[in-house]
Amino acid sequence: MAKLKIAGTWAGVLEVELEDWTVPMLREEVAKRSNCESNSINLICAGRVLKDGDGNEKLAQLGIKNNAKILASRVCAEEGKSLKEELLAEDERSRRLARVKAAATALAKRHADGSLPIEDFNIVLEDQSGKKVQLGSETDQRAIMMGLMLHTNGKQLIKRQNYKDALEVLAMGEEAFSLSDPKVIELVDNPPILQIDMVWCYFMLRDISWLSVAGVRLEKAREGIERAHGKDSSRVRLLQAGRFPELALYLRLELLEGVVAYHSGQFEKSRKVLASAQGKFTQLQVPDEALSLVMSMGFRERDAKRALRISNQDVSTAVDFLVEQKAKRAQKREEDIRQRDEIMEQKKYGTTPLKKAVDLQKLNQLVSIGFEKELAAEALRRNENDAEKALDDLTNPETNSSIQVYIESRKRKRQSQAVNTSVEALVGMGFERSRVVEAFQAAGGTMEQVLHQLLSENAGNPTNAASNNIPTDAANDIANSLVSMLNNNVDQNGEVGGPSTAGEVGDRDAEMEDELAGELAQGDALSDYDLEVTKEGEAINEYLALLDSAGK
Repeated sequence: MAKLKIAGTWAGVLEVELEDWTVPMLREEVAKRSNCESNSINLICAGRVLKDGDGNEKLAQLGIKNNAKILASRVCAEEGKSLKEELLAEDERSRRLARVKAAATALAKRHADGSLPIEDFNIVLEDQSGKKVQLGSETDQRAIMMGLMLHTNGKQLIKRQNYKDALEVLAMGEEAFSLSDPKVIELVDNPPILQIDMVWCYFMLRDISWLSVAGVRLEKAREGIERAHGKDSSRVRLLQAGRFPELALYLRLELLEGVVAYHSGQFEKSRKVLASAQGKFTQLQVPDEALSLVMSMGFRERDAKRALRISNQDVSTAVDFLVEQKAKRAQKREEDIRQRDEIMEQKKYGTTPLKKAVDLQKLNQLVSIGFEKELAAEALRRNENDAEKALDDLTNPETNSSIQVYIESRKRKRQSQAVNTSVEALVGMGFERSRVVEAFQAAGGTMEQVLHQLLSENAGNPTNAASNNIPTDAANDIANSLVSMLNNNVDQNGEVGGPSTAGEVGDRDAEMEDELAGELAQGDALSDYDLEVTKEGEAINEYLALLDSAGK
């Protein structure tokens, strides 16, 4: 028996079996000796609250030892309930943040290292004009992708005014960006923008304790943005055809610099940068007449405002921008469709021994010199996409023949799997197994023919038709529906259960990965600059008023 020293609502020593007792049992015993309900007792040991958990965890498992000191405090039932709910909410929050990081890590890994995507989309990096770019090594690509996904998720949390969680996710994004080569990361402006977003969270939480850290972050942000955008934003101006997409971002940066300067006692600097921010705020105000004119051309209010802001309120330039954006979106949709088709084609060929997808560019090169596509794909797959080695195999009669034998064997196996799956599915629908097998043998394994044969037999046999409840005049529609349904259960290789990366599917958090990918898909090359500056305007006036009232 172990002894626990209890203090608080009841003082004394309890003898317990640490290997047998749980927190609820300890709470019940202390409550009994304190003459109160167990849900009104709060237990604290070594600076942490003892939680019931699932009720099965033993005291020894929680690290409680002989002669441990337990503080028992009494709370009202509602307060105890509130504390429990708060702890559960904190646990849920921690789990969600862990899921976000794990999902971003998994997505970045799959989409940066050439692995065959489980999804029917691929995540790519784009510059400020929307063009795809290749930055650094595979490690750099992965770090930047992960940072971008976490940054995007953090911005979504900011929009929902969940600044505490946003800070956690943004900190993960900062860590991810730091894993990339500094020379590579200097080429993009996402890391400095992330620094601004973190300080914006400090400001919206009104947490003055972050003041010194905020100043350092803002210095890094300004240096990073000026390096990425070029002197006087010359690089951005070139990429954006003379437009000013970064104006709102600089407004927020200057506001935050002014706030930090004010609380640091640098009142002259504070007024200077706040005045500059106020000028930008005025410049970003969209005239009603211009907005109405652009909207009358069929554009949505949000899009029209965005276009006018980055075009310095010039209606003609704004309309040109909106037309360009519409064309880019149409082009991106076509590119996405082409990319999905390529991924589906890659899944058909399987993965290399190192789980990479077959390189379609190298495959097309081999096809262009006369090799059959499936044969060339298998040669590349075996040789880790080494085109020279694949060509050696294809031009070697013996190796070429063995590859062909393997492909034919694989086709037969897939066809057999598909037939077996279809047979089981049809048997599950009420058809007799012997009749289904006979139908497949007679129809040569063609699903449409098998279903039509089975349904026509039912139509000609009143007993079968009655037992399966299949109207004669609906045979074709039913056959087509069943074919579609069965095909959804068999992948393009004829194999049940999906592509060759099926082993990874069970380990992935599909819900969270889809959420992160969806957030990325909603954005575009200018999303980081697209800020609604109402709160910034209010804050500028607030701090200028503080400076005026202090006579600074």
